[in-house]
Amino acid sequence: MILTVTMNPAYDMTYRVERFERGQAHRVRSVEQRIGGKGINVTRVLNQLGKYARATGFSDHAFAAAAELELPVDFVHALPWVRRTVVISESEDGTATALLEPGARVSNPHAAQQLRTRVSGLLPDINGLVIAGSLPGGVDPALPAEIARLAVEHGVSTLCDIDGEALRLTAQVPGVVLMLNREELRRLTGQQPCDAQEVVAAVWPLIENGTRAVIANRCVEGMVAVTASGAWSALLNESVAGNPTGADDSAAAAVIAALSEKSAPDWPAILSDAVATAAAAVVIPVAGEIDRCLRTRVAPNVVVEKLALPQPSSGED
Repeated sequence: MILTVTMNPAYDMTYRVERFERGQAHRVRSVEQRIGGKGINVTRVLNQLGKYARATGFSDHAFAAAAELELPVDFVHALPWVRRTVVISESEDGTATALLEPGARVSNPHAAQQLRTRVSGLLPDINGLVIAGSLPGGVDPALPAEIARLAVEHGVSTLCDIDGEALRLTAQVPGVVLMLNREELRRLTGQQPCDAQEVVAAVWPLIENGTRAVIANRCVEGMVAVTASGAWSALLNESVAGNPTGADDSAAAAVIAALSEKSAPDWPAILSDAVATAAAAVVIPVAGEIDRCLRTRVAPNVVVEKLALPQPSSGED
């Protein structure tokens, strides 16, 4: 089983319009609402990939009840209400505009301990853990790192897709896998790499500090994976138009699905599958879904290249 942790879930609203223009009234072609949040999106995609996944985190009673109708869940009821995220998807060219509410503050003073206890109790039964998304107000930024450390110490493959101070603290936990977008990479490393080889150099101190792997999403320029044993870039050799919201979550699902297996990870294959799975999410208007036929079709078109690791310093002046 794979467990996902979403501390700041959301009701995902998707409005489809022909073309969005600021300051204008628009006819909405269709509206879709579903339960969401990064970890929940990962859970959905994992189930589509044939992996049994369960979602936990914080929610209110109404959100938890709605989630139970669709997914295996086990939430801590700690939020007075659950936020919304609104995505305006343009059918003309696939452009997506997102409005992300910050969400409510956690109202339960024992919520953090309850979540730690819940995850700890499930560790003997899981072989993969994903901690993803933002934190609601009132939650210590150290909580994701504490949960990640518990999982790694139990030998559970652990992937973190978070940001801010929580990301900085989690990056100090040896053995975790970090998924970063451009902005997260810049904030964490203080660098803004221009190409794949510069990504390797930017994240190498994290690898030296014990991070198991860093997977950097460079959008249309593909993804880069860096580990202590090697580094690779992967790029889909064709364009895919649509809504990129949720593509990162689909990539995370592909990565943790592979890492949950008992065999040694084949990082080039994992990276290639992550790129193909992300592309299969872009063509779906809502987050948390993939086009499995498209994923199979484009997989052979992902080009993987090996990158050079930084040379160890000689220690000479």
